[in-house]
Amino acid sequence: MTVKGSTSRYAAVNRVLVNVLVLNLIVAAAKIAYGAWSGAVSILSDGFHSLTDSASNVVALVGIRAARAPADKGHPYGHRKFETLAAAAIFAFLLVVLVEIVRASIARLRTGLMPRVDSRAFAVMIGTIIMNLLVVAYESRAARRLNSELLLADSMHTRSDVYTSLTVIAALVGVWLGWPILDAAGGLIVAFFIGHAGFSIARETSSILTDRVVMEESDIRRVVMGVPEVLGCHEIRTRGSADHVFLDLHVWFPGEMRLDEAHRLSHVVKDRLMEHFPQLVDVIMHLEPPTRA
Repeated sequence: MTVKGSTSRYAAVNRVLVNVLVLNLIVAAAKIAYGAWSGAVSILSDGFHSLTDSASNVVALVGIRAARAPADKGHPYGHRKFETLAAAAIFAFLLVVLVEIVRASIARLRTGLMPRVDSRAFAVMIGTIIMNLLVVAYESRAARRLNSELLLADSMHTRSDVYTSLTVIAALVGVWLGWPILDAAGGLIVAFFIGHAGFSIARETSSILTDRVVMEESDIRRVVMGVPEVLGCHEIRTRGSADHVFLDLHVWFPGEMRLDEAHRLSHVVKDRLMEHFPQLVDVIMHLEPPTRA
């Protein structure tokens, strides 16, 4: 069952983030420790990539605490977008690590140093891949259940770790076979995956922050027209996130209908909309007679 934007929902999202934070810290620590010891810039870069997962979890937890605050005089629409801002902060973390990885990889290309690669390197990478796959499955499932774009963005970030780790393993095989330049090349490929993940997150969060349409007009119109006394509707607008939508529209009632009766029917329309679309937080309706051709 979908949990709406309530205290229970935010508490559930918070629990997921805390669990994921612990797992991400374990993964990042393993990669960074071995990467620093072995001198493998590809493993070290991947470790810092994983560390941004932990940093983004902390930012997300802060965002959740702000987002769960109820509507007040200064924020009559609530604080829900703080969660979206936290998702946008994940994008900022990705940009920072992207720059650092590119710099480290270019430096390795210039020096041509040979990192130490043995069976322990492959054990670390394979083990962390398994851990990441478990985290992605857990967080994606929670994102769908809770309709949270924050958890979805965070799971996309973690999913990129799986692809980058596979790339690092391929680079390590090349180094083991005597091609040290592949270590630096692996770091640059890691940077590419980070950039792709950042673009996806930026696209999702910007659509919310810029009030892009959330629901199809045809779906809304079908429910509104299900009330027999309604003659039509137009000026349908939606904004918000997948689980927290504001709707406003104009609804036509017969011109001769009494105002109190039209007002009563407007509540019928609103109740049906809220019942059909549980993601709706509020519906603002303007009553008017049908337009003339």
